[in-house]
Amino acid sequence: SRMPEELLEKILSLLPLKAFLNLRSTCKNFKSLIFSPSFISRHSSGSSLPFSSFLLLSHPQCYNQFPLYDSGLGAWRSVALSHSDLLPAASTAPSFSLLSTSNGLFCFSLPSSSSFLVCNLLARTSRIIKFPASPFAFELLTLVSTPVGYKLFMLSTGSFSNFSAFVYDSNDPSWRKFDGFDPILSDNYHQEGVFFNGCLYFSTPEPFSVVSFDLESGKWETLNSELPGDLTFVRLVCGEGKLYLIGGVGSNGISRAIKMWELDQAR
Repeated sequence: SRMPEELLEKILSLLPLKAFLNLRSTCKNFKSLIFSPSFISRHSSGSSLPFSSFLLLSHPQCYNQFPLYDSGLGAWRSVALSHSDLLPAASTAPSFSLLSTSNGLFCFSLPSSSSFLVCNLLARTSRIIKFPASPFAFELLTLVSTPVGYKLFMLSTGSFSNFSAFVYDSNDPSWRKFDGFDPILSDNYHQEGVFFNGCLYFSTPEPFSVVSFDLESGKWETLNSELPGDLTFVRLVCGEGKLYLIGGVGSNGISRAIKMWELDQAR
């Protein structure tokens, strides 16, 4: 990019931290910027509240320890948060994994007990949620926190390769199943949905498009917006009450530039 580095850093500092973290994999400079003192200072300037964001690491070979990095202090917390503090029985489980996070909440999979664990590691509170069925194969699990609770969304493949969507609401602790969805998201699709105005939004594989799922009605819709034909990759992010699409522009799978569009017709 020909944009001065200081100006680029100022623009990126206006993004919510969660939206910026979703972009780290698109550029080495973006990835290193999160540890820059000047970026942290810019991100927290103009706010009366302290910069209190955290980075949590997980690794499949160290499944019961989750080191916590305090970006405000610029240092790792002296005591790593342990899953066993929340669920002692899980400390002896053969395996479990972190699936999704949302505003301080974490969702883990506990395959040995056919359940999920949703918890707040800082408050040390948790809830066990049993799978809708057993055995149960799922994908694209997304945890969504709301002002009054949280929801879990996932897709499951049934007979004849038909997809069903499952939604769990913490305020009415039960699963709802929504059928009739054609598998437009391919098997190798791994991006979580982006929550905006009561819906989860997904970008489809090439040819790129944007689809939404209403968490209340279970209705799928395709966004009526024509995307540029020279996109090489896309990412959806939400911040400040708006939905954005970040895309690489180029040819033959090689990005020559990165652009951002506001999807103002999302609803």
